[in-house]
Amino acid sequence: MDQNTIDEGKTLGLVAYLTLFGTLIAYFMNQDKRNPFTAFHIRQALGLGFLYVIIGFFISYFDSWMITYSFWIFFSVLFFYGLFGAITGKLNKIPLLGDFFQKAFKSREQ
Repeated sequence: MDQNTIDEGKTLGLVAYLTLFGTLIAYFMNQDKRNPFTAFHIRQALGLGFLYVIIGFFISYFDSWMITYSFWIFFSVLFFYGLFGAITGKLNKIPLLGDFFQKAFKSREQ
């Protein structure tokens, strides 16, 4: 991937990590001019967002501040890891699940 592609996709890559709405905005804005750097970060952010909602649903049943704060810290670190990769122009996969997110959310057209 060349530097021009990365520079063009940085803004939408960053927007993708700003909640699930940001991911959807980045996805639809990337449809006109498909940027592979942005698409990579959209898939990572979408996977993190869905995982956050699913695990958060189960965590909500626990009445423990230790479990809740651990959950928040864990996902904050993962989101900042992806966000830092988008800002610096790197393709940082989320540890353990990044490859799965890339395969699961790969568009059929690509």
